[in-house]
Amino acid sequence: MPGTEPTNESAEAPDLTNKSVVKAMTLLRELGRHPQGITVTELAQIVGMTRPTAFRLLLSMEQVGFVDRTENNYTLGWEMARLGRLADPTAGVAAKVQPVLEGVAQEISETVSFALVKSETEYEIIAEASASRLLQVSNLYVRRQYPLHASATGKILLADLADARVSQLLSGSLASFTPQTITDSKVLLRQLKEIRENGYAVIDNELEEGLFAVAVGVRDVDGLLLGVVTATGPDQRMKSGRLAGIVDQLHNTAEEIGKTLE
Repeated sequence: MPGTEPTNESAEAPDLTNKSVVKAMTLLRELGRHPQGITVTELAQIVGMTRPTAFRLLLSMEQVGFVDRTENNYTLGWEMARLGRLADPTAGVAAKVQPVLEGVAQEISETVSFALVKSETEYEIIAEASASRLLQVSNLYVRRQYPLHASATGKILLADLADARVSQLLSGSLASFTPQTITDSKVLLRQLKEIRENGYAVIDNELEEGLFAVAVGVRDVDGLLLGVVTATGPDQRMKSGRLAGIVDQLHNTAEEIGKTLE
């Protein structure tokens, strides 16, 4: 209409991101990697920020308890610890991981799960997808943990440790679940060496007769083990010339999940 200003419906939406908040979160994330503390100069250099900007943000966060300072060293503050106790560490992760699992489950036509690493010997399976057209999280594996020496996920955790630590943790007798379960610690240590070299772990009738699983680790940019992605299925089907392709798919999935969780 005459006198009406033309509108540009294709114009990009304004960037509503608060860059100061993003920078503050970047500092907090890096502080988490330095539990013994770090100076503002060192911190600014690591994250690629000017010292005055880093100092201003740290000072603001110190005033509200998100950062603590002892002399010239900064650490995460008491408020971060309080909020951490209130947060459910699995809820957000499961929502991010689930679509990725559903995609790979359809591609390989097997059940795929993701376990979140909680400590050097503890993990929790928080998401799972099947090859069914009705893709949903089932109750088959979610929220369960299996023996470290008789599960593909557990072997990934053990392979991330030094042999001396593994021997210390598994100093007693290893429980047997099937005739194929590895109960000799020396045999297990040799297999863990192969897992480190090959980049994946398997169980072959070791937990249940007829059950085969293959797993790979999910790591952050620093190489820290965040979780484990696992494909599970009948042994005859999983071993019928498909294993190499499944391992490749799991590595791709682990890399995608790692980026998703950054």
